[in-house]
This record gives sequence, structure tokens and C-alpha cells, in this order.
Amino acid sequence: MTLWPGTLMPSTLLGRVLLVVCGGLALAHALTLLILLRERGEQGLAMMQAYVGRDVAASVAVLDHLPAPERAAWLPRLARANYRYRLLDNTGAAANAHTIAPPPHAPAQHPLAEPVRLAVAAELGPQRVGQVSEASSETGATQLSLPLKLQDGHTLLLQLTPPRPMVSPTTVGLLLAQMLALIAAAWGVVRVAVRPLQHLAQTAEGIQPAGTGPAADAGARSGPPHTLPTEVAQATRALQALQTRVQAHVQERTQLLAAISHDLQTPLTRMRLRTEQVADAELRTRLLADLDGMSALVAEGLAYARSTHAHQEVPRAVDLPALLDALVCDAQDAGHDVRLHTDAPALPPLHTRVQALRRVVGNLLDNAVKFGEDHPVTVTLSMGPGTAQRIHITVDDAGPGIPEADLLAVLQPFHRVDASRNRDHRHSGGTGLGLAIAQQLSLALGGELTLANRPEGGLRARLSLSAEGPIGAP
Repeated sequence: MTLWPGTLMPSTLLGRVLLVVCGGLALAHALTLLILLRERGEQGLAMMQAYVGRDVAASVAVLDHLPAPERAAWLPRLARANYRYRLLDNTGAAANAHTIAPPPHAPAQHPLAEPVRLAVAAELGPQRVGQVSEASSETGATQLSLPLKLQDGHTLLLQLTPPRPMVSPTTVGLLLAQMLALIAAAWGVVRVAVRPLQHLAQTAEGIQPAGTGPAADAGARSGPPHTLPTEVAQATRALQALQTRVQAHVQERTQLLAAISHDLQTPLTRMRLRTEQVADAELRTRLLADLDGMSALVAEGLAYARSTHAHQEVPRAVDLPALLDALVCDAQDAGHDVRLHTDAPALPPLHTRVQALRRVVGNLLDNAVKFGEDHPVTVTLSMGPGTAQRIHITVDDAGPGIPEADLLAVLQPFHRVDASRNRDHRHSGGTGLGLAIAQQLSLALGGELTLANRPEGGLRARLSLSAEGPIGAP
């Protein structure tokens, strides 16, 4: 369970609900315990008030009938858990080991002081009962002292310690066990409530325009209908319907693009034949250049339309280092300075859509060579850390890079960093479809294409693939 940075609030819904529920249970448990302790304390005081008068009167009667020398030996027998007796001589000095001097007089403020005095006075008579004083014992507890007169005139000091509500270790253990049981039950309830939301979120995240995400087969993988709540099942079906509509829209768009691009090839061919018959050489050259640009746009439009169906390619095993080496060698044969660096020489064969992968890396290489300012282009193959390893194919160039605000936008179709420049310009020419095609194909591979500016200058394009292959691979 992770936390938001700088706070104690969990970042997940499960953690937040569990924190609220367990916090409420703990607070309610603590309040219940305090109420029980208060009730126990009040009951203890009431019981003491009920029997202390009669018990003290009985003890005083026993001491009245005993000779004075024998009274000290009876004091431990007459002591109780919360009070005991001390003998004082008539001068207030300690008579023996069982007698003490009277404590300094301090009016008692404890709520038990006056009820005890009245209860004892009701049994012995008011003339034999003095005033209650209050002091602190060696342990820091409150101690009440009530002087009593025996029949022969000696003073008997009643020292009473008011009972304090205590909880036994067994009770504490039972309370902790009950709290743990409540927390476990709360966790189970919250887990049951949150799991459908997690399923719904995973379904929504997996929606792909091409229909390869988990929303397309959520019904087949979610088990019997009763395993999901009705509301979540309805939302899942709504997401499936949404994916179907999105897929139909994308197919309609790509079919329209493919149809237009295909139909333009015939008139472009006729225009090229007629242009070649133009007598003016300079005009003919300009017209042919324009036709070449239009032909390139048509070709890339068809390539983009085909890229949306790349998920239909059957995955197969491929030696990834050998594939990258072949692409680098083709670029070198074309006169470009391209280098391959492999950090994972023992990489096992990768099960993937080979043609889609070849076109992604080829597009990234073409883009890097075009904008690389005649500097070397480096292709790096590496493995990511962790148990769920990722394969990284990185293409680095030393060109002008891309403004940070456009790093995501350039992955969209027909987006160019500077649309006002001529398409044939060295650093801004093109149709704006190269990176869009690479992005579309990377999704078909179950990978992720990211762009970033290098600190030393240039652009870094990284394709991250799962070592287990693309989604839908057998």
C-alpha cells in the first residue's frame, strides 16, 4: 500500500477505505473501553460506600474489646485491599511499628472523601469521626486519612486508597484479538467492494482502438456472470460497446484514408506522364518535385492505414540482435553512419510481430538519419531491470531535438513541429506520419514508444517491449 508523497494518506482506494474503517473501529473500541472503565470505577466507588461503613464499625468494635497491647497485632487482620488501620497514641506520636504520626492536615477534595466519612459516622456516631485529609502515597496514588476515636480515647487512623479502574492483561489480550478480527473482517469487506472497481479500471485501461485490449474479451475472462456485481457488469458491457464503436470509427477513418490514397495514385501517374511532356525543363522539374511530394504523402497515408491492422499479423520467433543488425547494415549500405550497440548479447528469441517491429525500427532510423545533422546514429539493445523484464530498443541521434511541448504531439498523425516550413526542408520536411506510424505499430506490438531530448543534444526514441511478446501472442 503506497502513500501520497509527503502525506500519510494511502494512494489506493483500498488503502483509504481501510484506513477510514479501521480508524473508526479503533476509535469506537477506545471509547467503549473508556466507558467500561468509567462504569467499573463508579460501581467500585458505590460498593465501597455501601460496605465501608459497616466494615469499619465492625473493626472498631473488635479493637474496642481488645486490650490496648493486643490491638497492634490485629491491625493486619483487619486491613482490606483499599484501606488499612494505624494506631496513634494520645500525644500523636508513633506508639510502635504499627503506629504512625498523623499526616499533615489537608482538606480532602476527592469525591469519595465525604461519602466515606458520612457512612462511617452513621455507624459509629459523629462524635467519634474526625475530618478527612488527603495526601499522596509513595506510589503517587491519592490517600485519604480519616481519624477515629476508640472507647478508651486512643486514636485509630483509617487510611483509604480510592480504587482505580484497572484492566487485566487477559482483557487487553481479548480486546486486541477482537480488534484484529474486526480489521481482518473490514479488510475482507473492503477488498470485495474494491476488486470490481479494479477490474473495471483494468478493462478501461485496456481499451485499444484496434480491439486487442482486455475489453474485447472481458466477458470471456471474467468468469460466470454472478462473479461481478450487476453495476460493474453493466459498466463492463458499456465499455465493450464503446470499444466496438471506437473500433468501427477507426476502421472507417483508416478505410477512407486508404481509399483516398489509393485512388490518388492513378491521377498522379497520369499527371507524371503529362508533366514529362512539358517542354520547359525548369517548369517540368518543379512539377515533378511536387508530384514526388504528393506521391510520398499518398504512400505514407497507405502505410498509416495498414499500420492500424498490424495486430492481425501472426507473431513468430525472431532473433532480435540479428534483426537490428540487418536494419543497421541496410542503413550503412545507404551511406549513413549508423552503429549498433548490444547490452544483451544472450537475449533469447523474441516472440513478436516481426514485420511491425521491422517497420517501427526502420521509421525511427529514418527519422534519426534525416535529422541527425550527419552525425552518427546509435541503436542500442538492452534489458530493463526487475523480474518482469522489458526489452529496450533505443535510437539516439545528434539532431536539433524536439521542443518539450511537442514530444507527445509528434506521435499524432500529420503533426509537424513547424508546419510553415517546406516539406522538402532538411529538418522539417515530411508528411508528419512517420512517428505516428511507429506509435501505431508499437501498440500492436504491446510495447511503448517514448521520445526524450538528450542532455548532450539530439533526440532519443525508445521502444520498450515485453519479453513475453505482444498482447494476443500464442
